[in-house]
Amino acid sequence: MATTTEQQHAASAPTNGDRAGGRGTRSAIRGRADRRGPRGPRAPRERSEFDQVTLDARRVARVMAGGRRFNFSITVVVGDKKGRVGVGIGKAADTALAIDKAVRDAKKHLFTVPRIPSGSIPHAVSAKYAASVVEILPSKGRGLVAGSAMRTVLDLAGVTDVVTKIHSRSKNKLTIARATVAALKKLRVR
Repeated sequence: MATTTEQQHAASAPTNGDRAGGRGTRSAIRGRADRRGPRGPRAPRERSEFDQVTLDARRVARVMAGGRRFNFSITVVVGDKKGRVGVGIGKAADTALAIDKAVRDAKKHLFTVPRIPSGSIPHAVSAKYAASVVEILPSKGRGLVAGSAMRTVLDLAGVTDVVTKIHSRSKNKLTIARATVAALKKLRVR
Protein backbone atom coordinates (compact mmCIF):
# COMPACT_ATOMS: atom_id res chain seq x y z
CA MET A 1 0.00 0.00 0.00
CA ALA A 2 1.37 3.40 -0.99
CA THR A 3 1.87 6.09 1.59
CA THR A 4 0.43 9.56 1.27
CA THR A 5 3.78 11.16 0.30
CA GLU A 6 4.22 8.63 -2.54
CA GLN A 7 0.69 9.37 -3.72
CA GLN A 8 1.37 13.12 -3.68
CA HIS A 9 4.65 12.62 -5.55
CA ALA A 10 2.90 10.48 -8.20
CA ALA A 11 0.16 13.09 -8.59
CA SER A 12 2.66 15.94 -9.14
CA ALA A 13 4.84 13.98 -11.63
CA PRO A 14 4.52 15.28 -15.21
CA THR A 15 2.46 13.17 -17.62
CA ASN A 16 3.10 12.80 -21.32
CA GLY A 17 0.71 15.65 -22.06
CA ASP A 18 2.50 17.94 -19.59
CA ARG A 19 6.05 17.53 -20.92
CA ALA A 20 7.76 20.77 -21.82
CA GLY A 21 7.69 21.16 -25.58
CA GLY A 22 6.00 17.77 -25.97
CA ARG A 23 2.96 17.12 -28.04
CA GLY A 24 1.22 14.96 -25.51
CA THR A 25 -0.28 11.54 -25.76
CA ARG A 26 -2.79 10.43 -28.32
CA SER A 27 -5.52 10.64 -25.72
CA ALA A 28 -4.56 14.22 -24.94
CA ILE A 29 -4.65 15.07 -28.65
CA ARG A 30 -7.97 13.30 -29.04
CA GLY A 31 -9.22 15.25 -26.05
CA ARG A 32 -8.47 18.51 -27.85
CA ALA A 33 -10.24 17.24 -30.96
CA ASP A 34 -13.23 16.25 -28.85
CA ARG A 35 -13.44 19.78 -27.42
CA ARG A 36 -13.72 21.19 -30.93
CA GLY A 37 -16.96 19.35 -31.39
CA PRO A 38 -18.11 16.57 -33.65
CA ARG A 39 -17.57 16.99 -37.36
CA GLY A 40 -20.94 15.56 -38.11
CA PRO A 41 -21.83 12.89 -40.63
CA ARG A 42 -19.61 12.76 -43.69
CA ALA A 43 -21.39 13.60 -46.92
CA PRO A 44 -21.61 10.55 -49.19
CA ARG A 45 -19.53 10.76 -52.37
CA GLU A 46 -21.61 11.09 -55.49
CA ARG A 47 -21.35 8.09 -57.79
CA SER A 48 -20.78 9.03 -61.39
CA GLU A 49 -23.23 7.67 -63.93
CA PHE A 50 -20.21 6.44 -65.90
CA ASP A 51 -17.81 3.60 -65.14
CA GLN A 52 -14.21 4.14 -66.14
CA VAL A 53 -11.42 1.70 -66.91
CA THR A 54 -7.79 2.59 -67.48
CA LEU A 55 -6.74 0.69 -70.60
CA ASP A 56 -3.11 1.63 -70.88
CA ALA A 57 -0.57 3.67 -68.91
CA ARG A 58 2.73 4.49 -70.57
CA ARG A 59 5.71 6.35 -69.18
CA VAL A 60 7.20 8.44 -71.95
CA ALA A 61 10.69 9.95 -71.64
CA ARG A 62 12.20 12.85 -73.50
CA VAL A 63 15.86 13.74 -73.22
CA MET A 64 16.60 17.25 -71.97
CA ALA A 65 19.83 19.04 -71.10
CA GLY A 66 19.71 17.91 -67.46
CA GLY A 67 18.71 14.32 -68.22
CA ARG A 68 15.48 12.54 -69.01
CA ARG A 69 12.10 14.09 -68.28
CA PHE A 70 9.19 11.66 -67.80
CA ASN A 71 5.55 12.13 -68.72
CA PHE A 72 2.62 9.74 -68.48
CA SER A 73 0.23 8.89 -71.29
CA ILE A 74 -3.01 7.30 -70.02
CA THR A 75 -5.79 5.75 -72.12
CA VAL A 76 -9.23 5.55 -70.45
CA VAL A 77 -12.56 4.09 -71.56
CA VAL A 78 -15.73 5.60 -70.07
CA GLY A 79 -19.21 4.10 -70.42
CA ASP A 80 -22.57 3.73 -68.69
CA LYS A 81 -23.29 0.11 -69.83
CA LYS A 82 -26.52 1.40 -71.38
CA GLY A 83 -25.20 2.23 -74.83
CA ARG A 84 -22.94 5.25 -74.31
CA VAL A 85 -19.16 4.85 -74.50
CA GLY A 86 -16.08 6.98 -75.19
CA VAL A 87 -12.30 6.55 -75.39
CA GLY A 88 -9.95 9.30 -74.24
CA ILE A 89 -6.26 9.94 -73.80
CA GLY A 90 -4.53 12.21 -71.29
CA LYS A 91 -0.90 13.24 -70.97
CA ALA A 92 0.72 14.89 -67.95
CA ALA A 93 3.76 14.77 -65.67
CA ASP A 94 1.60 13.23 -62.90
CA THR A 95 -0.52 10.09 -63.29
CA ALA A 96 -3.53 11.48 -61.39
CA LEU A 97 -3.60 14.58 -63.59
CA ALA A 98 -3.21 12.44 -66.74
CA ILE A 99 -6.15 10.23 -65.66
CA ASP A 100 -8.33 13.30 -65.04
CA LYS A 101 -7.47 14.64 -68.50
CA ALA A 102 -8.18 11.25 -70.10
CA VAL A 103 -11.58 10.98 -68.39
CA ARG A 104 -12.52 14.49 -69.56
CA ASP A 105 -11.40 13.62 -73.09
CA ALA A 106 -13.39 10.36 -73.05
CA LYS A 107 -16.54 12.14 -71.85
CA LYS A 108 -16.07 14.69 -74.64
CA HIS A 109 -16.02 11.86 -77.20
CA LEU A 110 -19.03 9.91 -75.89
CA PHE A 111 -21.40 8.44 -78.46
CA THR A 112 -24.42 6.14 -78.37
CA VAL A 113 -24.13 2.61 -79.74
CA PRO A 114 -27.22 1.40 -81.63
CA ARG A 115 -28.26 -1.90 -80.04
CA ILE A 116 -31.16 -4.29 -80.52
CA PRO A 117 -33.38 -5.14 -77.51
CA SER A 118 -31.29 -8.21 -76.60
CA GLY A 119 -28.20 -6.00 -76.16
CA SER A 120 -26.47 -7.20 -79.33
CA ILE A 121 -25.66 -5.16 -82.43
CA PRO A 122 -27.96 -5.03 -85.49
CA HIS A 123 -25.43 -6.35 -88.06
CA ALA A 124 -21.81 -7.37 -88.59
CA VAL A 125 -19.30 -4.57 -88.89
CA SER A 126 -15.54 -4.11 -89.27
CA ALA A 127 -13.21 -1.11 -89.15
CA LYS A 128 -9.57 -0.11 -89.40
CA TYR A 129 -7.77 2.50 -87.31
CA ALA A 130 -4.01 2.98 -87.82
CA ALA A 131 -2.59 -0.58 -87.87
CA SER A 132 -5.54 -2.19 -86.04
CA VAL A 133 -8.30 -4.00 -87.94
CA VAL A 134 -11.27 -5.29 -85.95
CA GLU A 135 -14.49 -7.15 -86.74
CA ILE A 136 -17.66 -7.44 -84.62
CA LEU A 137 -20.31 -10.07 -85.42
CA PRO A 138 -23.69 -10.52 -83.71
CA SER A 139 -24.04 -14.00 -82.20
CA LYS A 140 -27.30 -14.80 -80.41
CA GLY A 141 -26.90 -16.33 -76.94
CA ARG A 142 -23.09 -16.37 -76.87
CA GLY A 143 -22.54 -13.42 -74.52
CA LEU A 144 -19.58 -11.12 -75.00
CA VAL A 145 -16.74 -13.01 -76.69
CA ALA A 146 -13.91 -10.49 -77.03
CA GLY A 147 -10.39 -9.86 -75.88
CA SER A 148 -7.90 -7.08 -75.30
CA ALA A 149 -9.23 -3.52 -75.42
CA MET A 150 -12.27 -4.58 -77.46
CA ARG A 151 -13.75 -6.36 -74.48
CA THR A 152 -13.44 -3.27 -72.28
CA VAL A 153 -15.04 -0.95 -74.85
CA LEU A 154 -17.92 -3.34 -75.63
CA ASP A 155 -18.51 -4.14 -71.95
CA LEU A 156 -18.73 -0.45 -70.97
CA ALA A 157 -21.02 0.15 -73.96
CA GLY A 158 -23.36 -2.57 -72.67
CA VAL A 159 -23.05 -4.69 -75.82
CA THR A 160 -23.68 -8.44 -75.36
CA ASP A 161 -24.13 -11.47 -77.64
CA VAL A 162 -21.30 -10.59 -80.02
CA VAL A 163 -18.17 -12.36 -81.26
CA THR A 164 -15.17 -10.21 -82.12
CA LYS A 165 -11.91 -10.68 -83.96
CA ILE A 166 -8.76 -8.57 -84.15
CA HIS A 167 -7.35 -9.20 -87.64
CA SER A 168 -4.12 -7.24 -87.25
CA ARG A 169 -0.94 -8.15 -85.39
CA SER A 170 -1.00 -4.83 -83.53
CA LYS A 171 -1.05 -5.09 -79.75
CA ASN A 172 -1.53 -1.34 -79.22
CA LYS A 173 -4.54 -1.02 -76.92
CA LEU A 174 -5.27 2.59 -77.88
CA THR A 175 -5.54 1.82 -81.61
CA ILE A 176 -7.58 -1.34 -80.95
CA ALA A 177 -10.00 0.66 -78.77
CA ARG A 178 -10.29 3.40 -81.39
CA ALA A 179 -10.83 0.82 -84.16
CA THR A 180 -13.62 -0.70 -82.05
CA VAL A 181 -15.20 2.75 -81.63
CA ALA A 182 -14.92 3.32 -85.39
CA ALA A 183 -16.65 -0.02 -86.03
CA LEU A 184 -19.44 0.78 -83.55
CA LYS A 185 -19.98 4.18 -85.19
CA LYS A 186 -20.62 2.41 -88.53
CA LEU A 187 -23.66 0.59 -87.08
CA ARG A 188 -27.07 1.53 -88.44
CA VAL A 189 -30.38 0.30 -87.06
CA ARG A 190 -32.27 -1.44 -89.89
